[in-house]
Amino acid sequence: MRLYVAIMIYLYVMIYRIADIAFVVFHTSVILFNMFGWIWKKTRFANLIVILLTLGSWILLGPIVGVPGYCPFTEWHFRILEKLGHSGLPTSYIKYLADRLTGMDFSQKLVDDLTQWGLVAAFVVSLALNIIAWARKRRKKRTGILEPPNI
Repeated sequence: MRLYVAIMIYLYVMIYRIADIAFVVFHTSVILFNMFGWIWKKTRFANLIVILLTLGSWILLGPIVGVPGYCPFTEWHFRILEKLGHSGLPTSYIKYLADRLTGMDFSQKLVDDLTQWGLVAAFVVSLALNIIAWARKRRKKRTGILEPPNI
């Protein structure tokens, strides 16, 4: 019976460790896509949608749950980390990630400011490039004139 309990505890911990790694990979990929998905023409529209969903979570869900810049992925990941025994987690996933990857303790305000400005900059670039692409496509349909290559 003790062996069974020990195996179950081991499996329980391993499942949460795998989930932790999966969240680090997935959440970090979403962040990188938010920041750089506008670079490739084929991903620009998807990038704009993901940025709008992120901003929607921050702006609309944040006040509802009482956490400025709320992200459900962060909440779910931090619940897993708490099950693994982590405590004193920061309010920001990016701060958590920066601290985890470097072993340093970054300023919460600095990380929050860089995160906000980074997303705003990515949004402006993505929106501008999507508007330019839409206008070129519309003009081409209307006039039939070939345009120079897309930016």
